[in-house]
Amino acid sequence: MEDSAPSEPAPAPRPTAPTTATAITSANPADRPVYVIGGGPGGLATAYALRTRGIRAVVVEKADHVGASWSRHYDRLHLHTTRRLSALPGLPIPRRFGRWVARDDVVRYLEKYAEVHELETVTGVEVSRVERTPDGAGWLLRATGGRELTGSAVVVATGYNHTPRLPGWPGRATFTGELTHAADYRNGKPYAGRDVLVIGVGNTGAEIAVDLVESGASRVRLSVRTAPHIVRRSTAGWAAQYTGILVRRLPVALVDRIARPMAKLSVPDLSEHGLPRPGTGLYSRVREGAIPVQDVGLIDAVKKGRVEVVAAVEGFEDGGKVVLADGTRISPDAVVAATGYVRALGDLVGHLGVLDEHGHPVVNGPRAPKNAPGLYFTGFTTPISGTLRELSIDAERIAKAVRRQLS
Repeated sequence: MEDSAPSEPAPAPRPTAPTTATAITSANPADRPVYVIGGGPGGLATAYALRTRGIRAVVVEKADHVGASWSRHYDRLHLHTTRRLSALPGLPIPRRFGRWVARDDVVRYLEKYAEVHELETVTGVEVSRVERTPDGAGWLLRATGGRELTGSAVVVATGYNHTPRLPGWPGRATFTGELTHAADYRNGKPYAGRDVLVIGVGNTGAEIAVDLVESGASRVRLSVRTAPHIVRRSTAGWAAQYTGILVRRLPVALVDRIARPMAKLSVPDLSEHGLPRPGTGLYSRVREGAIPVQDVGLIDAVKKGRVEVVAAVEGFEDGGKVVLADGTRISPDAVVAATGYVRALGDLVGHLGVLDEHGHPVVNGPRAPKNAPGLYFTGFTTPISGTLRELSIDAERIAKAVRRQLS
């Protein structure tokens, strides 16, 4: 669901989908399909919402099956949002998957979603560039195998976690130690009995650190640049997501004030272990793109010293040494960088003037950029109320906006 065209021809699309420009080009722009780029939750939900309004939607996914990005996540991953509030429109998530749905069950659900709703999908085809059609009435998608697809509208749903990001630390290029991005981490078995440094304390870094401890790593250190807000995933049955939904529309400053005493009641002070309470407000950080860390064992592991918090990484040196911000030099057996992702939208739509200085879409959801009517983006925000829930809401809103456009 995610970058530029490979030189070899892509696998053949599913027979239900158009495979050539001539098959889908129409003199009437309203007769052209809407192309949805990305077969993850946002793309599938949007395709379903469009179809329920009588609009032909074609999902184009670069992998060989829908939901592929989820299948590449680490093994222990579970949703941090509840099963009921994570379902996409038109199909509940089965109760047998439990309250916190596991990664493999998410993939099963997405595949079933496309099957039940008979969504039109083209897999193994990657869109490398989106342009205006010569007549200005639609959109031209350039894809692998020389394909040119013409649509009445385009929804970009390639995902927030698209391309792994590794900071340009000094010495990284010549570092002789084992350095892996979290995107390539599956489980802690290969690290049993080893000294491991995890860089980054977002939800991914926190979970990987706990996974390493539980898998028998001899030592686990967690490099932290900015202390995160940590929340309990659930307290006495009340999911953190419920609170996120309740405060979603409240003023940022008010939510920040409410969150402080709640954090003191529910989360112990870990200052003596290297994780002080953040100086900035919880919701202020969310608006900057920093989602709170939902505790799935990190608090206990830090308190017991099983995960050691260390300073931020400043660079690498010969001999497999890692230089920390406090001047400490350490020599772990392996380094796992949970340093996030970039959206990688530049080649796809950067030439259209629809991205901000950080490479993020200037609008998200049902609003199209003023200079690009008919172009929509979904899944490029990190809402406190739950990503899958907001993707579902955006899907309905985007479908309504497209319906108005085509009318």
